[in-house]
Amino acid sequence: MMEGSSGALQSYVDKWLAAQPAQRVALAFVDPARHPGHIALAALEQELLGAAYGIREPHVAAAKLNWWAEELAGAAQSGGRHPLTQVLFDDDRAGRIGSERWVAPVLAAMEQLEEGTASDFAGQLDAASPLHGALAALETAWWFGEAASPQRAARVATLAHLAHALRRLDEDAERDRLPLPMANLARHGLSRNELRKPGAARDAALREQLRALVAAWREAARLPGPLSVFRALESREGERLARHAAGAAEPLQALQRARPSGMAGTYAAWQAARRWQRAAGN
Repeated sequence: MMEGSSGALQSYVDKWLAAQPAQRVALAFVDPARHPGHIALAALEQELLGAAYGIREPHVAAAKLNWWAEELAGAAQSGGRHPLTQVLFDDDRAGRIGSERWVAPVLAAMEQLEEGTASDFAGQLDAASPLHGALAALETAWWFGEAASPQRAARVATLAHLAHALRRLDEDAERDRLPLPMANLARHGLSRNELRKPGAARDAALREQLRALVAAWREAARLPGPLSVFRALESREGERLARHAAGAAEPLQALQRARPSGMAGTYAAWQAARRWQRAAGN
């Protein structure tokens, strides 16, 4: 995909696209040959999220994140050891972003490794916002400059994460941090074991969570700040899926069987790219 990139670099980009297949559409509007750093930053975010949420042993996740903290803290001087870091710090943008902003997502990820299930939806937002807000702040600074507000990007990144977590509800029933808050589980009389099994109570709990997400997305649209092409498409797809699943007979199946939205997604990516180019003065 990137001209001259190594197989190692491409493997990280492929991991990002496997996690977010809708972004393949966005690549038609963010030329990898002209903007390799934009692609590498998205792949870096996926790497950090994979360490924060995808590794079940906290000490293993902490070790990986600690490596990333050291890598990003020293990349301005060393040029980076990791293929993604090397692409990022070969771009002048990297030098205009302070080292604390590069390291902030890693530190936030380490802080939340052993967090349990939030008490309510507001608690979920509070718990997830430091990590996803730091990632959004880094991305916004990269795409639009340090003066741009990351407020809207931070909120929609957090909402997209909470929506994505619902897709693994049955698989993650034994994890300390559940995708549904405790108050929701209590209202619907659900135990951890019952999260694995289809049923009216689980469907009702999911619909409640999905409606809360849709309402929060509606509020997020009024927040200040631009969205990158990738963040705009992620947010659109997440909100669309939440709305669809909230009205489905079996919400979890609707979430798990989701597919990118085709031409509507392409049009949304094109619009996001136009806003980005206007902000960049192109």
